[in-house]
Amino acid sequence: MFILGATACGKGAVGREVARRAGGRIVSVDSMKVYRRMDIGTAKPPPELRREIPHYCIDLAEPSEHFSAARYVECADAAISEIRNAGAPPLAVGGTSLYIKALSEGLFEGPSADAELRRELRGRADAEGTPALHAELAGVDAQAADRIHPNDRKRIIRALEVYRLTGKPISTLQRQWDRSSRYDCLFVGLRRDRADLHHRINRRTERMIEAGLREEVRALLDEPGGVAPQAAQAVGYAEMIAHLRGELTIEEATERIKINTRKLAKKQRTWHRRWPSVHWVDVPADEPPERTADRVLLIIESG
Repeated sequence: MFILGATACGKGAVGREVARRAGGRIVSVDSMKVYRRMDIGTAKPPPELRREIPHYCIDLAEPSEHFSAARYVECADAAISEIRNAGAPPLAVGGTSLYIKALSEGLFEGPSADAELRRELRGRADAEGTPALHAELAGVDAQAADRIHPNDRKRIIRALEVYRLTGKPISTLQRQWDRSSRYDCLFVGLRRDRADLHHRINRRTERMIEAGLREEVRALLDEPGGVAPQAAQAVGYAEMIAHLRGELTIEEATERIKINTRKLAKKQRTWHRRWPSVHWVDVPADEPPERTADRVLLIIESG
């Protein structure tokens, strides 16, 4: 089953409580928890919790690597198989919409790569700069441009390639996935009042700063491989990188993280509504994870 919801809604705590009672193991569905040493800014569960309840699909790649949804599905499928072979129920917990879709329904394959077209686009990126290609993408596919970082050269080139080859925006094609299911899935979504969620986002951001997010990002930038655009665009990391480059004060970076996290939550809520079979659980501001887990377990027991 899946436990999904917007960032900071409490999925992790509730998921662990459900796994604890059901004897289950957790498969993370988070595109940034896959990166090693990106711990504070991705709100990874601490080592002691991961020892108590096994977590999978965390710390799979170096921050300098590109990590694809296809690679995630491969790792998640292997994790689910291992969990089932151990006689435990797998519990997928996270809010990355593309990963939820890819794991439950499959991936949009798109047209095969066109070597000549890619050479042309790479040459333009070298000559004009990757942001120029991003601006072109915004003109033909604003939705794709909105979710792809202006420096994410590989994904920008792929989106432009798909448009040039098919005449259709990649964002439109990705919405035309079939509804076939790779697994027999039960979806439970956690939903909070917007004011409560924003308060949780703001407080979590402050705790991340206090816990040493700035130092974590500085250490990543000092590594030989650095941080690839995919990891560097993560909320919390992009803003802190700008701070360390002298572009923002720490106060400005903190406020921007809060704003961008709220924007991320809004996008997630929009994406999650595409699954009509989600059993939504409204979580009051003062409800402890144990009580929310009670209600989730009732849904599981009812099938």
